Amino acid sequence: MSATTTSDLAGALRRSGISDVREDSLTRGMFSTDASIYRVEPQVVVFPRHVEEIEAAVAFSRESGVPITARGAGTSCAGNAIGPGIVIDTSRHLNRVLEVDAESRTALVEPGTIHATLQGRAREVGLRFGPDPSSHSRCTVGGMIGNNACGNRALGYGRTSDNVVGMELLTAGGRHLGAVTSVAGEPPSLTGDEELTAQLHGLTDAHLATMRTEFGTFGRQVSGYALEHTLPENGRDLGRMIVGSEGTLAVVTRARVRLVTDPPATALAVLGFSDIYAAGDVAHRLKGLGAVAAEGIDSRIVDVVRVRRGEWAVPDLPKGGAWLLVEVPGEDGPAAQAAAEGICREIGALDARVVRDPGEARSLWKIREDGAGLSARSQRDRPAHAGWEDAAVPPERLGDYLRVFDQLLEEHDLQGLPYGHFGDGCLHIRIDHSMDTPGATERYRAFVEAAADLVAAHGGSLSGEHGDGRARSALLPRMYSPEAIELFGAVKHAFDPHDLLGPGVLVDPAPVAADIRIPAARRITRAESPLAFLYAEDGGDFSQAVHRCTGVGKCRAAGTSSTVMCPSYQATGEEKDSTRGRARALQEMLNGSTATQGWASPEVHEALDLCLSCKGCASDCPTGVDMATYKAEALHQTYKGRLRPRSHYSLGRLPQLARIAAKAPRLANAMTSLPGLKKLTLPAAGVDPRRSVPTFARETFRAWARREGMVTTIAQAATTEHPVAIFVDSFTDHFSPAVGRQAVTLLRQAGMTPFVPRESACCGLTLISTGQLDAAHDTLQDAARALAPVTAAGIPVVGLEPSCTAALREDLPRLVDSTDARAVAGGVSTLAELLTIAKDEGRWSPPDLTGTEVVAQPHCHHHAVMSWSADERLLAATGATVTRLGGCCGLAGNFGVELGHHDVSVAVAELQLLPAIREASPEAVVLADGFSCQTQIADLSERRGVHLAELLTREG
Repeated sequence: MSATTTSDLAGALRRSGISDVREDSLTRGMFSTDASIYRVEPQVVVFPRHVEEIEAAVAFSRESGVPITARGAGTSCAGNAIGPGIVIDTSRHLNRVLEVDAESRTALVEPGTIHATLQGRAREVGLRFGPDPSSHSRCTVGGMIGNNACGNRALGYGRTSDNVVGMELLTAGGRHLGAVTSVAGEPPSLTGDEELTAQLHGLTDAHLATMRTEFGTFGRQVSGYALEHTLPENGRDLGRMIVGSEGTLAVVTRARVRLVTDPPATALAVLGFSDIYAAGDVAHRLKGLGAVAAEGIDSRIVDVVRVRRGEWAVPDLPKGGAWLLVEVPGEDGPAAQAAAEGICREIGALDARVVRDPGEARSLWKIREDGAGLSARSQRDRPAHAGWEDAAVPPERLGDYLRVFDQLLEEHDLQGLPYGHFGDGCLHIRIDHSMDTPGATERYRAFVEAAADLVAAHGGSLSGEHGDGRARSALLPRMYSPEAIELFGAVKHAFDPHDLLGPGVLVDPAPVAADIRIPAARRITRAESPLAFLYAEDGGDFSQAVHRCTGVGKCRAAGTSSTVMCPSYQATGEEKDSTRGRARALQEMLNGSTATQGWASPEVHEALDLCLSCKGCASDCPTGVDMATYKAEALHQTYKGRLRPRSHYSLGRLPQLARIAAKAPRLANAMTSLPGLKKLTLPAAGVDPRRSVPTFARETFRAWARREGMVTTIAQAATTEHPVAIFVDSFTDHFSPAVGRQAVTLLRQAGMTPFVPRESACCGLTLISTGQLDAAHDTLQDAARALAPVTAAGIPVVGLEPSCTAALREDLPRLVDSTDARAVAGGVSTLAELLTIAKDEGRWSPPDLTGTEVVAQPHCHHHAVMSWSADERLLAATGATVTRLGGCCGLAGNFGVELGHHDVSVAVAELQLLPAIREASPEAVVLADGFSCQTQIADLSERRGVHLAELLTREG
């Protein structure tokens, strides 16, 4: 490779006409890895805005010898989206659906088009793109072409290579190729380089026996180049051979894909088996019975969902320790249901049921789609890694393969959570290799070599859909003959004689144990560093917590009504503003690679700056990344004993300032609301002057409660009927005491006796979000001491402000290692949870809100920590028509108030909240329990957000 420096290389690329070239250390660090275990740092990352910029990058590569790696969403599990030299990311700018032709049932797309975007456009005309990988919400069509992606419904729709009609390609030599495949029934062709075409045909003719016996032996044979398509009897379809070549032969600049019609109806049959082997034994029969999907999961992965998301996240499953999710089509609903029932009868499962509730079906498919993240920790609670991730065998041999594969895992003292496309014979698994211990890479190499031999012995493929990449390319000689390996080299040389595209992949590969990133990470525990949080789920190791991010990239997906993360990425489209980008920056800090100044590394703080601390990732990221916690830790470690940003003193100490303001609320309100004073006081406090400052109440809630005789001892409260202690948070106390008063009314209506404990307590939320964790620890320790007698008496504590309730439920036991802390955390409830208990016990009936339109904005912390399911069920019982929004409101505590964050805060609100408010009828109620959500609504619209307590006590 050329010795050109990074700055020289970036400058030359800009002079060649490429407008978006980045050589900064943060970008290079983020793009040094994908969803694999590997790390290869590029010199620059290019974000082309049009095809001419790709041409310029390829021309520069050809002239300089600097290699190129094409990258889509960076979700590749095998390391095929990383490489040295130049990384070309098409997902940022070249992401348009250029045409949807309903008549020809095709779509023309740019390579960075997100699968879900294409799907949305196709559905407008009643069509869809068939392949649907689990990463469909963020993967790109170009990446799918590179890996020949399949997905859950490959039984019905085939692989990507079965759905690409044509491509526009650019070779390393600068030739523009036009590939037409046989997918649409046209004669296949490759135009633009007659010499290349002739050379490839000559290779085919010279190796017919090898191609006919070693390639295309079963549907999921993805490893290597798909040379079976070049055979004369297959029409010498060079285009279909290029699909799945992992960017090593040419760069895709445009693609025309086939669209299909969804069946009028589908039904889901769930078949239960004693174990996953029994499920594997019968899966091959399902395609012949009309299934379009036959996916396998077992109890190990289902148990992870229950632990992480709660019992409610897993619908009732048939008896058994493993299940097949089988989707069948039909001309209408009853026909699909009948077909599903027929499969239940035909397959001798231990137990079976047909899922009739669409919500239940979505929940089950979500478990399957989140498999790559959910399986990121083994049943021994160790980190589990990709690498040996998606091997496939002929479907009729899957059960036998699973049995001997489990024996191999046991021999190597390894575990993993298996799942996969069982109907196609494809097994996904992440394995808990001890990557951070001496000799790890040697042990890893020994295992994958044995695993490759095992797959080959079963007539299988090392890769069943994700490609070989850096994980399996060096293992191909264990699957293919020497002649086949030589053929791969000859094909590569014909397209790319100087090895400029995707070096280290497929041909002349790097060793499987080279460039593994995990061993480079140093441990950070309380023994090595004074961490504030306990990180008990990660063995006390901050490094292990940060490396939970495996790169699956769900944080890059567009938000839905049930997801929050990652709001800043959705607003900016910048990788650094995704949960994954931030995790990568922290990993680079721990590795000491591109971020070299420890906690104070500028790269870390640039990545964390636009993190809203919404905690959406804590629930929505399938690997359990909690970036809000990591950000708080990073701020704590950086500013410990140092001068902090101004907002840390003003917003971080808000509860203390509010208590002072309560002594003279009129004066405090004047200082923050009068235009002249506001322009001076707010910027001085690190607050954007465009923000309104909430009005301090003339009478706090606690003062009102004292006047009402509600402030009492725990012993006195325990003598009343159904006592409930109200946790008086700073927001309810000082800014919205009316919410507290309405909550008291509602609790009394529900047969409870609310009271306020005499000793006040604070949750430390604002200290946590600004990284003042020593003070937060002391504050929460005091709260635990004050509330422990309440929970010890069996009295529930109800929180009214979701963020404060979440702090007590989750941050308290993570910062304070005590029995009291854990007891208090377990004794805190939301208002909806308490009311649901009262309803279920017959002590209270929800009001009739039939005819009321509710637009609900769940607080991010409520969604992430407590789940909004109790609120949802409660509102359903009222008869109200509820539209639940996903995503963050954009204010997120102190984030949207701070200087420098206002525009992003508004952009986040425009993703879901503000459009929903504008579309709602004038009579609609905007439900928003969070004080920050209410503030954002008031600042950016003419509406007012109401609390659940206010909604359920409203008249009329």
